[in-house]
Amino acid sequence: MPAGTLYRGREGMWSWVAHRVTGVLIFFFLFVHVLDTALVRVSPEDYDKVVATYKTPIVACLEYGLVAAILFHALNGLRVIAVDFWAKGARYQKQMLWTVVVVWFVLMLGAIYPVLGHAARVVFGS
Repeated sequence: MPAGTLYRGREGMWSWVAHRVTGVLIFFFLFVHVLDTALVRVSPEDYDKVVATYKTPIVACLEYGLVAAILFHALNGLRVIAVDFWAKGARYQKQMLWTVVVVWFVLMLGAIYPVLGHAARVVFGS
């Protein structure tokens, strides 16, 4: 495969950027998660306060964003693997990218109620 084949075109550039951005966001989430989990050993009362803030509608929206980032990163990672290891991968990378986007969008629609249902009930009532 010629150098630069994987990220040719505007779509390839944006998938490259999105893959890096979602990877960094996931890293920072994991970093914060490890810190807040470690807080239980230092101060259980403060840990309880932190966990209480996680039950707010704003954090539910952030959780939905986290699901979006993880799902896109995983699906796009599978696409990158296919481009790298499938002999015809480079030829079909654009179609695979659009498949990733469609599958990601459908799955994100399906995640709205499980992730944001409680927040909607808090904001709008039962």
